[in-house]
Amino acid sequence: MYKKELKIGKNAVIRAMRIVSNIQRELYMRDTITKSDKSPVTIADFISQAIVCKILNDNFPDIPIVAEENSNDLKNPEYKEILKKILYFFEKYSEIKKTMNKDILFESIDFGSKSTEKIFWTLDPIDGTKGFLRGEQFAIALALIVEEEVKLGILGCPNLKTNNDTSSSGYLFSAIKNEGAKIFNIEKKTSKKIFVSNISSTKEMRFIESYESSHSNLELQNKIAKSLNIEKPPVQMDSQVKYGMISNGDAEIYLRIPHPKTPNYKEKIWDHAAGSIIVEESGGIVSDIFGKKLDFNTGKTLKNNTGILASIPLVHNNVIKIIKENLT
Repeated sequence: MYKKELKIGKNAVIRAMRIVSNIQRELYMRDTITKSDKSPVTIADFISQAIVCKILNDNFPDIPIVAEENSNDLKNPEYKEILKKILYFFEKYSEIKKTMNKDILFESIDFGSKSTEKIFWTLDPIDGTKGFLRGEQFAIALALIVEEEVKLGILGCPNLKTNNDTSSSGYLFSAIKNEGAKIFNIEKKTSKKIFVSNISSTKEMRFIESYESSHSNLELQNKIAKSLNIEKPPVQMDSQVKYGMISNGDAEIYLRIPHPKTPNYKEKIWDHAAGSIIVEESGGIVSDIFGKKLDFNTGKTLKNNTGILASIPLVHNNVIKIIKENLT
């Protein structure tokens, strides 16, 4: 089930990965738009969303797409130079440049402006924009949600390197519900099943966390690490690539505890849908920080959840216990 959706989705993400990887080498901070929430949007965000949404809409016109961006800012004369640069990069790098102009660009981006329904795609065109701008890790994250449950997830990670199987073009993680998770070496065009770490000693376990200190309560996270006798320093990385690291056995615990300054913050669905199913299908567990299953039936945010915990089964309940002891 969902084989066609997986095939088309992977093709869309890989095509977007190719062009945004080229753009990353040429992009500068001035090529960004700052949204009302102060988060940056790059040329690559718009291009990635246009490519993925156009391919999905061409193949599945009846399935709505809920994505992070829209074309409103690009229609503002203030950003006409950014619009010109987007069309320039399409002409230079994109495989669909022959069918791309300003009107089709806007339409393609706005295919992602739909509302959640019983079945819908959710897309983060560049997850980890600040990492992208630093020339480091980012992901293109695509998921299919059916009847409140994530059924398919795809993570394109152009800059990821693994210890045992190098690829100059990065990797693509994917999973279908109840069918396991895989990692695809884009350069070699080979794939294999992946599984979470089987480490039995907490001393050898590793946290993986965001570069952005505002994304989590790091003081409490450090307390949890001490309680579990974890000795290794945390690995810092942007985007849902962190989910890929957990699913591939390269880390054991990923936590997003709401920061004390923003205790009521609710996570966006596109920031976690793809990564969560990939971890679960590789044998891990994903919940909120109090052990509740992630609820993707509440619009564009996880309104019924608080924070995120993705980990291996051995420590999941222990982490939740420590969090509850400190927050409730």
